[in-house]
Amino acid sequence: MAAERTAQVTWSGGLLDGTGTIDRVGSGAFGPLDVTWESRSEESNGRTSPEELIAAAHAACFSMAFSGALAKAGTPPERLETSATVTFVPGEGITKSALTVRGSAQGMDEEAFRQAAEAAKENCPVSKALAGVPEITVDASLL
Repeated sequence: MAAERTAQVTWSGGLLDGTGTIDRVGSGAFGPLDVTWESRSEESNGRTSPEELIAAAHAACFSMAFSGALAKAGTPPERLETSATVTFVPGEGITKSALTVRGSAQGMDEEAFRQAAEAAKENCPVSKALAGVPEITVDASLL
């Protein structure tokens, strides 16, 4: 079954001097969130950016994919702590997404954990959606 998700954004003004608001998302989980060019390319100053939201989506999607793969292999994780750092370069776009995961899974050694993380990075739907990004990395280790 397909799932569709929605978001509503309002932008006023030009790119560099304008301001925007992520008014709401379909789930109601968050909004409104302020967004500006400055928050995207310089300091956030309490505002978000598309890249910050992509980082959150990438970390969450990867965690789900990794958890599912570990469970399927018979070593479900006890805990996964994942962060994502998305790099945006004005004029170039998103140049990198770097995932870092620390976790614990009974009966799994460090090398198997890293291999499973690499496979999850490749197969996570958000990684696939980011296929045009020149570099997607994962740094994985057991807690």
